[in-house]
Amino acid sequence: MADEEYIGGKHSVLEALKSGRTINKIWIAENAQKHLAQPIAAEAKSHGIVVQFVDKRKLDQMTDNMQHQGVVAQVAAYRYAEVDEILERAAAKGEAPFLLLLDEIEDPHNLGSILRTAECTGVHGVIIPKRRSVGLTATVSKTSAGAVEYVPVARVTNLAQTIEDLKKKGVWIAGTDVAAKQQVYDTDFKIPIAVVIGNEAKGVGRLIKESCDFLVKLPMFGQLNSLNASVAAGVLMYEVVRQRHRS
Repeated sequence: MADEEYIGGKHSVLEALKSGRTINKIWIAENAQKHLAQPIAAEAKSHGIVVQFVDKRKLDQMTDNMQHQGVVAQVAAYRYAEVDEILERAAAKGEAPFLLLLDEIEDPHNLGSILRTAECTGVHGVIIPKRRSVGLTATVSKTSAGAVEYVPVARVTNLAQTIEDLKKKGVWIAGTDVAAKQQVYDTDFKIPIAVVIGNEAKGVGRLIKESCDFLVKLPMFGQLNSLNASVAAGVLMYEVVRQRHRS
């Protein structure tokens, strides 16, 4: 990845500021609404970051017409976490590990949505493969509404090998598959768990599926037999929350 990149959108830029990420400069459109520009300008000033008001067309050129809402920041590239860091994060909180493994998610909007829900549900970290998978891009950041600043993402060379390593560390691997016999709601998610979400079109790959400890499915009552990847991930994450935080 490059050493620097651009992110756009009010939430993405504000969360990058609040999280302490290295920001070199912020540009705000001259005609930006006051309620959008003021909080960002004030937060940037408190961090000593230069803010420049420019014509909106300059922002369009800088971001290749990304939906930036009139605010763009030049930031240091995202730092990917190590898998062990994610497990240490769970241990520091005194919680059983709760991870997501994304098997070749290609749509940045799906990844962004998954990260947003992951942040809300207390997922300790997300693991993605380096190949045939979208990484942490500006579009992912914007779709995640800034959640990308708070959810550690590890990028691994071999997802199947990572699964085996997690198993050795006591983490159970649950794959998602429409043909699974076991329903999500009949599954114990209070154990140390990593849930595998598959590719938008193909689902979880055969090799990864065979590496899982067990497979689960969401019940389907309509004519279609699958959900959007980010929606399925969201339902699964909240079932883990329901079980772990049941009063």
